[in-house]
Amino acid sequence: MGFVLFLGYDIIKTQTKTKKGRLPMLFRNCAGGVVFNKDKVLILKNHKDEWVLPKGVIRNGSISVETAKARVKKEAGVEAEVISPAGETSYEFFSISRQKPVCNRITWFIMNTDEDETNVNKDEGFILGGFFSIDEAIEMITYSQDKSLVSLSYKKYKRLCSECV
Repeated sequence: MGFVLFLGYDIIKTQTKTKKGRLPMLFRNCAGGVVFNKDKVLILKNHKDEWVLPKGVIRNGSISVETAKARVKKEAGVEAEVISPAGETSYEFFSISRQKPVCNRITWFIMNTDEDETNVNKDEGFILGGFFSIDEAIEMITYSQDKSLVSLSYKKYKRLCSECV
């Protein structure tokens, strides 16, 4: 049996559920940013050679919007302001270090910045990063749901922040 405690829009604590013969899954709540600078979007290349968006686990009683802004700053060295929620995605993987399956549920935010330089945090496992045109970024991004997220977020960004583009 598991339980969920809601605080605002963020799920604070979940417990894993088990099914007969399966390892319990760890559910992690995360947040990230789709960061635009005019007609370009921020993407990062990690040590696994994947092009991704900045994101991280919500910790220490933080709320998703705080975590998203903090991860953008920590991973890419970019200060950004939140324009709007962008949606949610999730993915599952098997954690070798934990020896169990993990499900990351990510709450995304559309963000804007005037900064056009990044300071990629190699200590966080990133090797490259920068602002790329929307079409170029969509070609480069590794995962299809992130490609869709960027495309849909850019349409919303242009509508909500027409003076930004």
